[in-house]
Amino acid sequence: MTQDMIMASVAEFARGGSAVAALRMMRLLRQAPDWQQTVPEVLETLGRKLDCHRAVLFRLRELPGKGFAQSIASYWVDATVAGVAASPTTISQDVMESDPFLARLSTELRQGKIFAGLTSNLNGFLRDDFEQQHIKSFLSVSVFAHGHLWGSLAVNDCCRERGWAENEIAAMEMVALAIGDAIERSFTEAHVSDIVRRTMIQASLDAIIVMDETGSIIEFNPAAEKMFGYTRNEILGHDLLDTVVPAKFRQGYSNGAEYMAGRGAPMIGQRMETITQNSAGEVFPIELTATEIKVADRRLIFGSVRDLREKHRAEEEINRQRERLHQNEKMAAMGSLLAGVSHELNNPLAVVVAQSTLLHEFAPDPQTKLRAEKVRAAAERCGRIVKSFLGMVRLHPPSQGEMDLNNAVRAALEVTAYGARSSGIQIETDFVKGSLSVLADPDHITQVVANLLVNSQHALAAINGEKRIKVRTFRRDDGKCGFTVEDNGPGVPMHVRHRIFESYFTTKPVGVGTGIGLSISKSIIERCKGRVWHEPALPNGARFVVELPAMNGGADSFAVGPAQATGIGHALIIDDEPDVAGALADLLLLMGVKSRTVPAWTSAEEVLGGEEIDIVFSDLRMPGADGLMIFEELTQKRPELANRFVLVTGDMIGARAQVEQLPAEHRPHILEKPFSTLDVRSVLAAVNEKLAVPR
Repeated sequence: MTQDMIMASVAEFARGGSAVAALRMMRLLRQAPDWQQTVPEVLETLGRKLDCHRAVLFRLRELPGKGFAQSIASYWVDATVAGVAASPTTISQDVMESDPFLARLSTELRQGKIFAGLTSNLNGFLRDDFEQQHIKSFLSVSVFAHGHLWGSLAVNDCCRERGWAENEIAAMEMVALAIGDAIERSFTEAHVSDIVRRTMIQASLDAIIVMDETGSIIEFNPAAEKMFGYTRNEILGHDLLDTVVPAKFRQGYSNGAEYMAGRGAPMIGQRMETITQNSAGEVFPIELTATEIKVADRRLIFGSVRDLREKHRAEEEINRQRERLHQNEKMAAMGSLLAGVSHELNNPLAVVVAQSTLLHEFAPDPQTKLRAEKVRAAAERCGRIVKSFLGMVRLHPPSQGEMDLNNAVRAALEVTAYGARSSGIQIETDFVKGSLSVLADPDHITQVVANLLVNSQHALAAINGEKRIKVRTFRRDDGKCGFTVEDNGPGVPMHVRHRIFESYFTTKPVGVGTGIGLSISKSIIERCKGRVWHEPALPNGARFVVELPAMNGGADSFAVGPAQATGIGHALIIDDEPDVAGALADLLLLMGVKSRTVPAWTSAEEVLGGEEIDIVFSDLRMPGADGLMIFEELTQKRPELANRFVLVTGDMIGARAQVEQLPAEHRPHILEKPFSTLDVRSVLAAVNEKLAVPR
């Protein structure tokens, strides 16, 4: 109710038109969106016109079997009158039951009787209470809603004793009827549904925008305020086309309603993905559901908008994770494939290396020795390449140990050599003399070097003229050592240099790279307590620098002393490949160790027989049995062979993973195929070191 309306009602009372004024108050209560907000003003208007000093709307709630509980719904007091500023008191059920007059009054209120009179004519609790509140005269009428007593409407004169005119009583009854009618309407199903709908719009997590047939926005909920950056007050009345529709879509439309209707592709009645624009001019994707509503002669368009930015980010992350999983699955499949390939390749390579070594040892002339050495070197190179490939693709946890960084770089150069040669790329190397000892996983470091070399090859693929890659290892005075890979390609653009180590970020064409190489390389180097960074090469190109903490030790760190074979004279070789077993036996014979070969495993008793055995060599994988099973069975029969057992395998990574599952004091030695004379001597030396006391 506006102040003008209240003053008009007061004027009606002043002219003596109480009934007319009451009718106007009824109309105001009916038109009010919320009767509870209107009642305080109605009470003040009644109190002042009736020349009273207090007006109260009491609420009575029936308690099953216990009568009524009284509370105050709303009240007004004339603050200018001394002693009446305090809030009205309520009567408890206990007092009402103990006072016969109050009990009778409760019954009369339910019957709709008027309660009016002077305080001086009352007795009991009610007189004492009214006197404390300075009430001289009182008038109270019942308020009914839905056919039941809801409460009562009362006015009090706190200054004089007076009677109540019929028009005053009639005005009170009419206002009470209007309040009852407003209460009934507030609890109707339609009204409740309207409140529910309004609450749903306000609480919706989706942005809700409603516009009329002219495109003017008439509803804008809090979620829309948050999404678009406009407050409800500043956007209401503005055209949808000029606010949330991207500028590039506005051409050809006169208003937002016409835009929603579309030309050949209407949005109304559809659920679709499109784009919108916020108050800052940012364009972003949304899901829009638009519905047309007809209210009387008006046509409204109700739009529910869901921000898709977070959904798209989540989908991109899922795709990245799926791609990463796919890459891991490919690497795992390639690892399994190469494990089988390496086993098949390393067996003949082991024969070639061993036989070329023997040929070199017993060659009758220098020319034959030279040819044998070339064959042996080529076979060992093949073996190193297979080992490097296998080490890079087999998924295994990092196993850090002392390693020669020069050897890891050389292994990576061998793996990537064909790609460089076929692309006409010149490789320049500069290695620190001797060994370069660091604490790291050799397979993982080889993978890092190979990745940087492949990246350089890709960078040089599109340039004309000289193509060059420089690889250098270094040792600094502060103890740090590492390597650099530099090319004379186009280099890394300045605006993306800060992102090159992010997962799945790549500057390569689609299908050339996955964008995970540098990210993985960075994590590998950081696990080794090192660091990797990019710097531009002059006059053009890119240089990647890897720095690792050095270990104490010099060029002799990897030297293997001569085997002390005094405690080893007889060997047992178990291998299903006769050529591999024969090659190993020949190398052992050069070192003064006689061997007996067994092509298949049967049982410990049958294989050992009664012969003296100082060391056992067993292939890791054979039909019907594997080396670890043979190891367990033999050591149960002969426990002293636990430190004299050697697994022979072409898959060092797989073998190491299986062996490391055994207790540290109960692990066999490992000889990797293809093996050279130095490898066999190293195993014999390791076995001798474990034999703490002479035989």
